[in-house]
Amino acid sequence: MGHRRLTRRTIEKYPEDQLFTFSVGGMRPFGELAFEILGMGLPSLIGVVTGEWRKAEDIHLKDIKSKAQLLERWDDATKELENLWKKVTPELLQKEDVAFGQWPGINYSLLLYVIDNEIHHRGQGFVYLRALGIEPPHFWER
Repeated sequence: MGHRRLTRRTIEKYPEDQLFTFSVGGMRPFGELAFEILGMGLPSLIGVVTGEWRKAEDIHLKDIKSKAQLLERWDDATKELENLWKKVTPELLQKEDVAFGQWPGINYSLLLYVIDNEIHHRGQGFVYLRALGIEPPHFWER
């Protein structure tokens, strides 16, 4: 959850007109990277807890058109993640599954991938903010 709070503060730093448009070197804008994070986090934890691996399209990310909407969706998903995490047991973490019908693995490894992906994309967001002349949030304040 600390990484999630830090990524939220990263989203907050973006000017509204740059969140979905600005990028460096032809990479995706940070708003799109945030969509990917949203599209992986909650669906992955739902998959671990229920065995039902819903695709990201099921959470209607295309409806998000503003920073306020993105932050609202982020907060809603975070609440759901907090509630679902209470259902995670050591046995569930050790269970083997096939995420989204494509990626076999042990659940804890699948979840670590989701966390690593968020950290990676937040790092891209930090580079974009610096290119815009904006100081990113301190990474150690989670």
